[in-house]
Amino acid sequence: MSKVRAAITGIGSYVPDYILTNEELSRMVDTSDEWIMQRVGIKERHILREEGKASAYMGGQAVLNLLEKTGAKPEEIELVICVTVTPDMQFPATANLISHFAGIENAWSFDLAAACSSFIFGLVTASQFIESGQYKKIILVASDKMSSIVDYTDRTTCALFGDAAAAVLLEPTTEDVGVVDHIFGVDGSAAKYLHLKAGGSLRPSSIETVMNKEHYLYQEGQAVFKVAVSKMADVAVQMMERHNLTPENLAWLIPHQANLRIIDATGRRMGLPAEKVMINIQKYGNTTSATIPLCISDFEKQLKKGDNLILAAFGGGFTWGSLYLKWAYDSK
Repeated sequence: MSKVRAAITGIGSYVPDYILTNEELSRMVDTSDEWIMQRVGIKERHILREEGKASAYMGGQAVLNLLEKTGAKPEEIELVICVTVTPDMQFPATANLISHFAGIENAWSFDLAAACSSFIFGLVTASQFIESGQYKKIILVASDKMSSIVDYTDRTTCALFGDAAAAVLLEPTTEDVGVVDHIFGVDGSAAKYLHLKAGGSLRPSSIETVMNKEHYLYQEGQAVFKVAVSKMADVAVQMMERHNLTPENLAWLIPHQANLRIIDATGRRMGLPAEKVMINIQKYGNTTSATIPLCISDFEKQLKKGDNLILAAFGGGFTWGSLYLKWAYDSK
């Protein structure tokens, strides 16, 4: 009997209408288009500005787009997993809210958080339910409203992040496609370099935490950059070696979109030409959990059934990993 794998059989996405450009940012803080482009490669980012809308709204829109594109019915979905570090609230789970928004009533759901590695961690988690034979239709949705935790007076971080969501449908297959392998790692000792200080049980919200701006993302850029370049490239190359993948038979590297220099360094370590590295950071910035599926959505029409793909990410925690995926369908 052939091994059952979890295959991505469709993808949907959502980005807010409002676009925050480098030129507008330069009027808010001491920065410039040239400075941002040279350091991170971001030209603009989408921001969700409407009152009463957050990660669940964006995730719900991405799921509705996915259902429309694939023809899957809400009642057929058995599990919804939402990966996010900006949940609408501590509880209930954002996945619960997304399910309600999208009319998914026969599924259970939960959230998973691994910062910028969340999508690939979630993809492996969802795959286990498919491979076990327990479920046949699972939606994995990545949604982050990073503008809600960004300090727009901090020039070192405010240019980096945007808001977006993307969702994939996972179904079982016995063909030679789907999620093949993964290599993941974490290092909790590095939490001090990239974290959200307050709002959890360690430092609950208070007048003091608000006044001290402890509810905004904190990042020590140089420390994060140094480890990210090493870890992302290491696990991507390790995955190539484990499966005898070469620059010739690997169709694409799909990297987390945090910094163009990190992406370029990873591609070079893998020996890949620039045309085999998916990049859309210039349009969206770092949308955290959503960057990798948003890349897949943007490049979907260029993917072919059987394409060998390596997904690679690095995020706060620290978390990092690579995932070997064989694409399951030819886009129409």
